[in-house]
Order: sequence, then C-alpha cells, then structure tokens
Amino acid sequence: MLTTALIMAGLALYNVPPQRRPRHFRNRDGFSLDFSDEELRARYRFSRHSIMVISDLVRDDLQRGTRRNHALTVEQQVMVTPKILASGSFLQVVGDTLGLDKGTVSRVVQDTTAALCKRQNEFVKWPRRDAEKNKIKAGNYRIGGFPNVIGAIDGTHIRIQAPTTDEASYVNRKGYHSINVQAVCDADGKFTNINTSWPGNAHDAHIFRTSQVCTHMERTPNWESGILLGDSGYPCRPFIMTPYARPANEDQTRFNRHHARTRCVIERTFGRWKRRFHVLHSEIRMKPEKACIIIMACAILHNIALWMNEPELPEDQEEEMPNVDAVYNGANDGRRIRDHITQMYFTN
Repeated sequence: MLTTALIMAGLALYNVPPQRRPRHFRNRDGFSLDFSDEELRARYRFSRHSIMVISDLVRDDLQRGTRRNHALTVEQQVMVTPKILASGSFLQVVGDTLGLDKGTVSRVVQDTTAALCKRQNEFVKWPRRDAEKNKIKAGNYRIGGFPNVIGAIDGTHIRIQAPTTDEASYVNRKGYHSINVQAVCDADGKFTNINTSWPGNAHDAHIFRTSQVCTHMERTPNWESGILLGDSGYPCRPFIMTPYARPANEDQTRFNRHHARTRCVIERTFGRWKRRFHVLHSEIRMKPEKACIIIMACAILHNIALWMNEPELPEDQEEEMPNVDAVYNGANDGRRIRDHITQMYFTN
C-alpha cells in the first residue's frame, strides 16, 4: 500500500506537458476570384468588379493586423458574407464548403455586416433634391400612370428564431416569430428608407407613424411635395395615398387600379430582395438585434447590386409628366386630396 501511494504521489508531481493539437488548414482552392463573373454571381451574388468595390468600401474595418499566411483577405471576407446571405445555409455547411471553421465564418459575417451597416446613409438615402424627386416621380408615372409619387411603402415579415426576451412581441399575426421590416423604394426598386427595428406584432401604421419618414413628410404635408403609396393598412394622409376601401364609382375604381399598378413596385422589390438573399426566406437564427443588422446589410447589398448594374436612362426616353405645380388649393386632408387626384387624373 505504501509503495503504491508513493508511486501515485510521484506521478502527481510529474507534470506531463499537454500535447498541442496540430493545426490543419483546409483546402481553399475554390475560394478565390479566379472564376468568371457568371460563376462568381452564382456563388456569391456579385461579379469580380462588384466584390472589389465592396471590399474597398469596408477595407478599413476588415483589414486584419496580422502577417499570418492563412489570414483571410478583405476580398475573401466580403465573399463569405453574401455566400451566407445568399444561401441561407448553416454556418457549418458554408464553412465546410469554403474550407473555413464555423467560428471563423461567424466572425467574418458579423464583422462584414457591421461594416456595411456603418455605410447605411451612403446607400439607403431619402431623396431630398428636386432632381432626385422628379426622376423618381417620372419613373413611377411610367410604371402605373399615377402622378407625383416619390415612393411606395410596405412591410414584410422576416422570420427569426424565438427570442428569450419579450418573446410574445415577436409573434406576428400568422403565428410565427418575425421582425416587421418597413421599407420605401423608388421606381427602380432601390430602397430609399428601411426600418428593421420592430417586432413582428407591430402594426404597419404604427411603424410608419413613429418613423423618420413620417416626421420628415409631416413638415411639408402637401401633395405637391410628393406622396407615398401605401396599402389599406396605412392611414390616408396628405402625403400617403391609400386605395378606396369601397369604390363608389368608376373614377374611384380607376384610381385604385392605377394605385395598385404603381404601388406593386415595392412588392416586386421585396421579391427580388428575398430571391437574391435566401436568408430572408429562411429563419435567421440570431438574437433580434443581430438579425436586424443582417437584414439591414441585405438591404444595403441590394442597393449596391442595383448601383453596380443599373444602366443610365437616356433623357429623350422619359415620358412627359403632368404639371402638378399649384394644382391643389383645397383642405390639407388625405381623403380630400385623394378625391382631387381621382377627379384630375382618373376621370374620363
């Protein structure tokens, strides 16, 4: 017994250094810019030139202060993020595909989306100059024949995992947990305003009423300054037109028809946005505050995609707009302005 005890004590005093696990670097041969633009778009949703432009935008935030041979370049970090957002796959799946560790993928996505969101005001901008507004008005008039429209507004629900805090607030009317994203877009489908901070049970009208867009438009509540088109979930106000709930005549029916034809640009934009970034179709498995950053980054990347690919429209192709200057002198009331538009533009 004594001998055994002495042996055990001797072993306890003898420090055996732990063996360090050898580092294994996965193969990243397919993780490069050496594909054609078509192949890059299929994998990462952006061409080589677009990836380089986005990389330059976020380079100061993503540049790694290390000389390690296996550190990810800024371009590779930029490629990882749209890969995750476009596929909607789990971090482990994308990591295995690209030859990266799950933790690395998570950090890269977090850093890149945060860097993109810092530039929100550069790419999601409300039109303030008359030239910007007139271009949007002309584009919307070509779409549906509705005059003076500077944007279409609507909300869409992005599914998230059930949060641990204030869980009931995130259950929407369809019974699943979501963030109610409210957005305004122009005639080209570019987001000019987006709000990603409201839980799923928040009503569209309440989100709009407390938004910066509403506050801004309330300062100039007249139809000559430009109006938004919203569905029946919004109130009819001087700066936001909604359809007639029960059209009383053919003129009001025609108003609703042109209203719907013009406003549907926001619905098409939501569709294009979600097709580009499948993560918006699936469940975002993050806390709400991090999910909001992911959603905003998707909106910024959507606008960057339009910016990189959208051709300029020749001036001689723009259709003549009706003169809307000083054509309304009535009461500053949404329903009366709606009746005025109907009488002026949709009456035979």
